[in-house]
Amino acid sequence: MRIRQRIGRAFPWLYGLRVKQLQWERRLADWRSGVMFARERHEVPLPYVTAKHRSVLRRRLEGTDPQLQENKIVNLGLSLPLIDGLILRPGETFSFWNRIGRTTPQRGYVDGLMLSRGEVRSGPGGGLCQLANLLFWMALHSSLTIAERHHHSFDLFPDDRRTVPFGSGTSVFYNYVDLRLRNDTERVYQLKVWITDDFLAGELRSSAEEGCSYRVEEREHRFFERDGRRYRSNEIWRLRLGCRDHRVLGEEKLLDNLAEVRYPAKK
Repeated sequence: MRIRQRIGRAFPWLYGLRVKQLQWERRLADWRSGVMFARERHEVPLPYVTAKHRSVLRRRLEGTDPQLQENKIVNLGLSLPLIDGLILRPGETFSFWNRIGRTTPQRGYVDGLMLSRGEVRSGPGGGLCQLANLLFWMALHSSLTIAERHHHSFDLFPDDRRTVPFGSGTSVFYNYVDLRLRNDTERVYQLKVWITDDFLAGELRSSAEEGCSYRVEEREHRFFERDGRRYRSNEIWRLRLGCRDHRVLGEEKLLDNLAEVRYPAKK
């Protein structure tokens, strides 16, 4: 990983060629697979709320330009209408990038905060990982199948107003680092997303009740050092609960997270 990063810095044109290659490979793989992407949108919400969540729009991120967070809100405003109301029928797959598309200045996207190759950068469409994180967190509280999810290999900012466990988000980069959710149930799901003055908010709705509820929790969280570097790790577990008595019916480990920490330890 570090060798590839050094080569990419020394020869940025090689990195650009590799990105284009991976993007074309993803398009070809999707065409060959015949995956059925969710495309239909309905304004009328489905009757049952399966999961809901909200996250703060502006966080204190030391060493970054606050304007990038305002730009993020612009980018979210362009992207939310492409997802809000999306219907996910049985057998269909939600793809973050299939819905959003390429985030270019020509489409109105502005420079926002991006995490790329272990560094904080800015670029058109930056900040949309917050939307992907919201969708992923709601999906974890449902019977949807996580068909694709990528984890950041670096922890670049200390927790500030964090409301979900470390490592329960997802990384996205057009188009081959995607978030994909597949509906393997007999229910119909619907994504609802919006912004307020202070929050990005969303609901995962469905045509019928789940029959159970889910709780996601963190276990074995720790910071540690290895070979002069500092790391953070944890496990993400999901518990299936009875709808009426909330009795634990089963549990499964979803994620093993490990990330190099890039900010100073608290004194």
